[in-house]
Amino acid sequence: MGWKDFFKKKGTPTPDPLTDLVLPNLQVGNFVDYDMKTWEVKAYHYYDWGSGDLTFEWQLTSHDEILFLEREPDDEDYWSVSQKIPINRLNPGFKDRILANENSPDTLEFEGTVYYLEETGAGHFHKNGEETAKEILKWDYMDESGKKLLSIEQWGEADFEAFVGKPVEEYQFINILPGKDG
Repeated sequence: MGWKDFFKKKGTPTPDPLTDLVLPNLQVGNFVDYDMKTWEVKAYHYYDWGSGDLTFEWQLTSHDEILFLEREPDDEDYWSVSQKIPINRLNPGFKDRILANENSPDTLEFEGTVYYLEETGAGHFHKNGEETAKEILKWDYMDESGKKLLSIEQWGEADFEAFVGKPVEEYQFINILPGKDG
């Protein structure tokens, strides 16, 4: 091997499960502490919004509670956590309005908070990082303070899911540990 061969790229290195224990490298089976609880990473998904725009999502569980951690890379990473809520807890007739108008309202009220439409998108959801994907439409809302989030996802013709959450910072997640397989 010549000295020039030493500097050639050898592909994308895979994270070392013991030394690269940082939030963007979470893997299924890892454990992480957040909000005074230990969470296990149960699944890893990503959304492809086109033109190289990706959102990464980890499903975390702590006892019987499920939390979704999202990372949107941009100039810097934007992190959020959310929990699924029944779609029927939103305004009555919400689903009918979207199905009739093919559009979501500019504002939504949920549990006394008014949320404003921030972003809409259509993309592909890759469950467990698989190549095959499902089409998705998504509407993201935020309250006036920027501290509360509400997202609505449409899967197919009339299948909807809703999530409420909040922005978080990477430093709020500590003690990342490999799982029993890591």
